This record gives sequence, structure tokens and C-alpha cells, in this order.
Amino acid sequence: MKRIAVLGSTGSIGRQTLEVVRAFPEKLEVVALAARRNTALMRQQIQEFHPELVLVGGQGPSLEELASHPDVDLVVVATSGKAGLLPTLAAIRSGRVVALANKEALVMAGEIVMAEARRCRVEIRPVDSEHSAIWQCLQGEESNQIAQIILTASGGPFRDRSPEELGGITAEQALQHPTWHMGRKVTIDSATLMNKGMEVIEAHWLFGLPYDRIKVMIHPGSIIHSMVEFVDGSVKAQLGVPDMRLPIQYALSHPERWANPRLPGLDFDKIDSLELEPVDMERFPCLKLAVEAGTAGDTYPAVLCAADEMAVDFFLWGKIGFLDIPRLIRDTLDLHGRVANPALEDILAADDWARATAKEWIGQ
Repeated sequence: MKRIAVLGSTGSIGRQTLEVVRAFPEKLEVVALAARRNTALMRQQIQEFHPELVLVGGQGPSLEELASHPDVDLVVVATSGKAGLLPTLAAIRSGRVVALANKEALVMAGEIVMAEARRCRVEIRPVDSEHSAIWQCLQGEESNQIAQIILTASGGPFRDRSPEELGGITAEQALQHPTWHMGRKVTIDSATLMNKGMEVIEAHWLFGLPYDRIKVMIHPGSIIHSMVEFVDGSVKAQLGVPDMRLPIQYALSHPERWANPRLPGLDFDKIDSLELEPVDMERFPCLKLAVEAGTAGDTYPAVLCAADEMAVDFFLWGKIGFLDIPRLIRDTLDLHGRVANPALEDILAADDWARATAKEWIGQ
């Protein structure tokens, strides 16, 4: 029996994690749940799973306390934004396995997080479908045999739109992803391809590869979740239907694979093609900005995360246009004075600075 804590239990990843738990009551036990807003759904989850520990809207033990509680074996970090960073570190320092769905923890502080994971000998299991795919492809392989990683991106709903058309995109249109069902923030990030830029940074830290050996390709069907090319020219790919419950379950079941009749299989008779195409970096400036920030390192990735989070909120609130998202992020990065070899407090300070700067950008 694995005892799990789900941080962000009412969000998209949190809800799907609990769907997996329902399928395996003899293998998984929910010990702790945390949510920020959706109190009605949280009450239902508490009634169903009877967790020992609950955090709702700031009432209860902190996220760090839940993540490090002695009754927890594995922590699913499904919160969005910087809220995932400190509980991820708390879980690692307490020796808990981390199933990581939060992008910002590694993007903001990848060097610190991975150093702590090595020091504490803690396994970080990626939940993102792309990083789960890479992780699965690397089972039984040596890291020095990797030539490059290829992350796939659906291209979002606007991959064929002209720059002129993008200027009039509404939040409602941007939230209509063609293949994945996700939370609002990550859906907008998918439309701008910022999510893929953050995934490049995550892959750099998770798999220890330089940025010039991490490639992004557009794959509209979302069937190939990512690939690894090895030094002999051989390529491994992980395929599956676009359903986040699959990588979530693998993160919970590893090193085993559990048969789950509730999850859809891949019907090859219905696959017309496995189309792949290069990314137009000019069409997707957020991807370019993320790779540049990751390559620059230090506090730039933290500024990138904070500026993007603010820009997405402003867009969803109708304060800025779709094309203003990369403009706000670029201007904030350009104004930032890097802090070399940042400690955790430097990263958090850079985050605060970027949020304040983004508010100034829209005149708040």
C-alpha cells in the first residue's frame, strides 16, 4: 500500500490522480489532500477518501507540512505556479518520493531541487506526459548513450494561424485545446508554447542534457509523447492516447505497470499518421524566450515563470491581448538584473520582483 499526498487535489492533475486511486484501492491510500479554492469539490473528496490531513484555502497544515508528513510515502505535486516549489523541497528533504506535475519547481530552481534530490537520494518521478515518455524510454539505458531528446508539442489550437489572426485571439478560443484537457494556466501556456519551453528547461534538469541536445517538434496528434535518440542512431518513442491518467499512473506504480481497464488503449487502426514537423520559433516567441532564459540560467528562469504567470492571468482577465503575453515576458526579462549562483531566497526575490514589474507593465 502506497500512502500518498495530493497537493492541488481539485485541479486537473489532482482530480485525475484521484481517478487512478479509485481504480486501485488495494494499492493506493490517500493520506493528505490540499486545495486552494474549490471547497465544494474538496468536501466531496474528503468524504470519499477520508484523508488524515487536509489543507483548504490556507486552513490546515501547510503544504510543506503535508509534503513532509511521516505518514506519507509519495507526494503528488499538482499545484500550479511557484506554490509547488517549497513543498517539493520539503518532500525531498524528508525522503519522500515526488511525483512532479508542477513545472515551476524545476524551472525556477532546478539546480537546487536536483541537488537536494541527489543529496537525499530521493526519486523525482515526472508526471508531464513528455517527461514521463523520456523517463520510460530511458529505462535500462545509460545516460552517456543519449544523443538527444525530442520533446513533442501539439502546437496548440493556433499553430496554423497567421500573426494577424493571433492578434484577435480571445481567452475562450485559447482555452479550447485540440487534444488535451488541462487546467486554464497550462492550456494558455500550450497555446503560446510556453509550456514546451518550460519543459525544455525541466528536461535539462531531469535528464542532465545541455540545451543544444533537447529538441522540440510539432506533433499535432499528441500520440508520440516524446522520443530519445541514442548515439548509434536508434530512436525510442513512447506512444499513447492523450490522457494524463497514463503518466500519472506510471508515476504512482513505478517500477510496476498496473492493468487499468478504465484507461483507454491506443487503437492503431484509427491512427492516420504520426506527423512531425519543425517548430517555427518566430511564430511561438514564448518558446524562444523560455529556451533563452534557461540557457542564461541564474535567476532568469524564475523571472520567466513569474512574468508568464502574471501575463496569463492578465490575458484571462481581459487586461492584455494574446500577443501581449510574450511582449510582457520579454520586457520583464530585459529589465532583470541577474543574480549569479542564486540561493533559494534569491530565486523567491526574483519572482517577487518580476510580479511587481509585470503589474507596472500594465499600469497597475
